[in-house]
Amino acid sequence: MMRPRILIADDEPLLRAELVDALRKLWPDADIVGEAADGLEALRLLRAEEPEVAFLDIRMPGLSGLEVARACAGRTHVVFVTAYNEHAVAAFDEGALDYVLKPLDPLRLDRCISRVRERLRTVPPDLSRLAQRIDGPPSWLQATAGNTIHFIDLADVVCFTAEAKYVRVVTESLQAHIRTPLKELAEMLEQAGFWQVHRAHVVAVKRIAAATRDADGALWLTMRGHDMRLPVSQRFQFRFKGM
Repeated sequence: MMRPRILIADDEPLLRAELVDALRKLWPDADIVGEAADGLEALRLLRAEEPEVAFLDIRMPGLSGLEVARACAGRTHVVFVTAYNEHAVAAFDEGALDYVLKPLDPLRLDRCISRVRERLRTVPPDLSRLAQRIDGPPSWLQATAGNTIHFIDLADVVCFTAEAKYVRVVTESLQAHIRTPLKELAEMLEQAGFWQVHRAHVVAVKRIAAATRDADGALWLTMRGHDMRLPVSQRFQFRFKGM
């Protein structure tokens, strides 16, 4: 196997330097391809370098380590670095490769490296559920339009619509696609102010301008910031008790 490539992201310079030194001593046949002091730089380096392993501080400026881990799901094995033991245990339970507690313990790190070596040939897990469990609903998401990956603020989303194997993300100025199933999105985003109103539609509640019944008694939503009308199925009409 080629030499594993490692990314390290932590906003504490001394701890980051300590981790770099320790990894070079304990894992000499691996290459450290990037260091980041915040989540945005970590995300940029993940895309540029495509490392096999990322050591991510859970709490960082810009984007948290959890948000970065969600962005690299299925492509990079993640080891979380945290000062909070409860976060570490939760991370391990949800499928993170391992965790390292602050302050750094070289013996614990050595065991962590052994675990990482064993799992490098496996597919990295999706840690989205962990991000929601610790940080709550995401504040942004990635969606694809053509050959471009867009980073979309959740506050800009009008609705999500199921389309075959994808879900269409609709904002006032953009339409793009994600692979997350609509049912999973509905569960993930309800706390962030999104309602499922139909088997094919999840809407931002703040974007609902009006709910109107037609002559046949069907309920339709008019959305702010977009000219679409969306149907409300019978099973979700309880959300509009005043109608």
